[in-house]
Parts: sequence; C-alpha cells; structure tokens
Amino acid sequence: QPATAKWYDRRDSVFIEFLVEDSKDLQVKFEKSKLDFRCVGGIETLKHHNELDLFDSIDPNASKHKRTDRSVLCCLKKAEAGRAWPRLTKDKAKFQWLGVDFNNWKDWEDDSDEDLSSFDKFSEMMNTMGGEDGMPDLGMGGMEGLEEHDSDDEKMPDLE
Repeated sequence: QPATAKWYDRRDSVFIEFLVEDSKDLQVKFEKSKLDFRCVGGIETLKHHNELDLFDSIDPNASKHKRTDRSVLCCLKKAEAGRAWPRLTKDKAKFQWLGVDFNNWKDWEDDSDEDLSSFDKFSEMMNTMGGEDGMPDLGMGGMEGLEEHDSDDEKMPDLE
C-alpha cells in the first residue's frame, strides 16, 4: 500500500514528505530518475511502498532523507538547479496518495534570490501587522463601538 505523501518544489531541490507515523524498516533508494520508498508503519503497522518515476533527473548521491516519529522527509537534489518541476512524476497521472504541500510551496521561478527574500520579508511584515481581511490595522481600532457609547444615558464630561 502506498504511503500518503506531500511534495513541494524549490530552486535546487524537490521535497517529498511521506506521512507515516512510527516508521520502521525504512528503505529509501534514490536513483537518477526514480525514488523507491519502503517502510512499515502507521497505527496498523502496514507495509508501505511508493515507487516514483520522477519528472526530471536528480543527483542520487546528494539526495537525503530524514525520519521523524510522524513522517519521512526526502530532499531530492535536482541534477539541474533552477528548473521548475510542474509535477513530481514523469507521468501526468494523478495519484490519490500524492498531494502538493501548499504550506511550503513558493513560486520561485523567474525571481532572483534577492527579490524572493525581500518578498518574503514583505509577506512576513504584512502577516504580523494584523487587521481584518488581510488589511493592516491603521490605528482606527475601537471605532466600531463608538455609536454604542453615544446612545448611552451617561453624560460624557466636557473637556473644554
């Protein structure tokens, strides 16, 4: 049975994460245009086997994998850095067990490293600013409740 996996593309590597908890008997074999993943794991300790014909060539010697209690992350070093992979596999067929890792996906193609890093800084700045609907809070907070205070019977002291 194939293990569920997510993947994402970077300038010089492709990452694929096999979502198998408590994996044992792990075997990851990198070939120039293939990836062979095998393990036993999960709640039911099933045997998992994923064999992929990759979209493009990788450097098997520079490719690595790391096992955690929750998954196995494989870093496939591209043979030709700077070439985007529109999909992970050579075939255009969709696999039910394979999906895109949108949390880590970046459209780096046609961007210089400098542009990308400044864009990342901009995105981070926008995320930390807060506000509603993705818009920054411009210091107008508290305006929503203003009408409620005016309609109260309490008298506001004159400041003049």
